Amino acid sequence: MAIRVLLVDDQPLLRTGFRMILEAEGDLAVVGEAGDGLQAIDQVRALQPDVVLMDIRMPRMDGVEATRQITGPGKDGPAKVLVLTTFDLDEYVVEALRAGASGFLLKDAPAAELVQAIRVVAAGEAMLAPSITRRLLDKYADHLPSGEEPVPDALHTLTDREVEVLKLVARGLSNAEIAAELFVSETTVKTHVGHVLTKLGLRDRVQAAVYAYESGLVRPGAQ
Repeated sequence: MAIRVLLVDDQPLLRTGFRMILEAEGDLAVVGEAGDGLQAIDQVRALQPDVVLMDIRMPRMDGVEATRQITGPGKDGPAKVLVLTTFDLDEYVVEALRAGASGFLLKDAPAAELVQAIRVVAAGEAMLAPSITRRLLDKYADHLPSGEEPVPDALHTLTDREVEVLKLVARGLSNAEIAAELFVSETTVKTHVGHVLTKLGLRDRVQAAVYAYESGLVRPGAQ
């Protein structure tokens, strides 16, 4: 079964370029396009894509609000959102991740990276290295709590080891790096990450990293 992709960008030329890249792959199918967030929401309902390639800055409704309405709380549809941003670290990407995006990709990324990113997100994984997410969170630390707020009750449901794993996820470590840090197997780390996501009601490790910052468990800039 091909991965069904919806392209959302207000620039037709970019959509055409993305379509050409994706349709050259046998396992990807572009099922539709949208020029703004409102069109994107309608197209998601009508076409039921697996992955939405979402621009951030668009007329009528931006990519953040569209992402929130597609993947936010109470939304149980299959679509996962992969956010596109410019070469600069876009301040809106943090909000898009909070809104439910599974990750983000730079608009000037190589074609092979775009294709792989869609496959990763379609498989239910977070997009790209968590270290990129951490750079964003550090850069826009003023959007996040000071760390003086009370710890959310949900964190108390985690075991000490699960809290440790969550901190390392937020620091940008891969499963293999966490395994080396804690002297356990990578399979064990995957199990711990799975428990963390389930207990906290999170979709993937990108949202886990955001949660760790927002809850004050990890402070921006901390090692």
